Amino acid sequence: MNRLVNLWFLMFLLPSQGIAQHSVEQVLLQIKKNNTTLSALRKSVSAEKIGNKTGFYLQNPEIEFNHLWGNPSAIGNRTDVSIIQTFDFPSVYGYKNQIAKVRNQQLDFEYERQLRALIFESRLICYDLVYTNALLSEFEKRLMHAENIAASWKTKFEIGETNVIEYNKSQMNLLKISKDMEAIILERDELLGALTRLNGGISIEFTDTAFVRSAIPVDFEIWFQQAEQRNPWLNWLKSEIEISKKQLNLNKSMSLPKFHAGYMSEKVVGEQFQGVTVGASIPLWENKNTVKYARAYIPAVEELATDNKVRLYSHLKTLHAKVTGLQNSVYDYRSKLKMLNNSALLRKALDQGEISLIDYMLELSIYYESENKLLEMEKTLGKAMAELEQYL
Repeated sequence: MNRLVNLWFLMFLLPSQGIAQHSVEQVLLQIKKNNTTLSALRKSVSAEKIGNKTGFYLQNPEIEFNHLWGNPSAIGNRTDVSIIQTFDFPSVYGYKNQIAKVRNQQLDFEYERQLRALIFESRLICYDLVYTNALLSEFEKRLMHAENIAASWKTKFEIGETNVIEYNKSQMNLLKISKDMEAIILERDELLGALTRLNGGISIEFTDTAFVRSAIPVDFEIWFQQAEQRNPWLNWLKSEIEISKKQLNLNKSMSLPKFHAGYMSEKVVGEQFQGVTVGASIPLWENKNTVKYARAYIPAVEELATDNKVRLYSHLKTLHAKVTGLQNSVYDYRSKLKMLNNSALLRKALDQGEISLIDYMLELSIYYESENKLLEMEKTLGKAMAELEQYL
């Protein structure tokens, strides 16, 4: 029965043949390529960039034809033809074109922001999987150990060297470990399902058991300057400030007169008049308060950008301190746990009858809990580091 249990778990633990294994970075590359939300966003950005290029060309020309019948008929008919082109003050087209270019940059910043959010979500799932895979690897060792203990105490019970209580304890220990493994496997499958969803429904086999550490920035101030320059949200706000200033100039230009020019012809019996026509439209009421609004909007956006920069600085400084502290704690915990590992001595004491089975399992469970705690700390460090990395 024990062999069957072990084989059953190995079926879940061993990777399937023919399925490529992936590291965290390889998984992220696959998700960038296959994520359906990201694909839809790319198409949306392309469409909106085209949309931003509309609205700053000349208005459509107006062509008018009139044929009027005279009364009395002796005076003849009258025919009028006119072709008119209306256009704004020349600077209007320049500012509209400049604003369209900056808005297209904003679309790139927004795409980058959502891409980073997706990568961050995917990286967190990968780190949960690394933790789960590492835990499964540890439990596989614990299961084999529990099987050996259970088999040994079964033999002792059959030859009368131990009682049924001790025998049941060994079986209960084996049962507990096997059920804990089942729960971990279910959690791993759920996480793999989440990766599949992010990867556009394409399955990814992921079996990493070790957290790969990135270099933590030593000088926070220098690193923050780089993070600030690369942050898509701050860059979006900077471009919004630029747009608001250009919009102010645009609104001023739109308060200047509009012009129209064209050709006009009038023909009656025996007479014909033709020539050019010019005119202007004076914007007395149409654009009222637009300049005032644009001027008031600039300091509001500047204040918003300053506030976001201050909040980002505070958040990253706290996160940087957290990552540094966690890294030191993990290193200290790992080195001391390795030094204080008494599992071999405990087994020797158990075999020689110096401690009871219940004492052995109690002492071993303390060490197991410490191993679990170390893996949890490594996962917490990995997730904190992932949050820091999304600003790089």
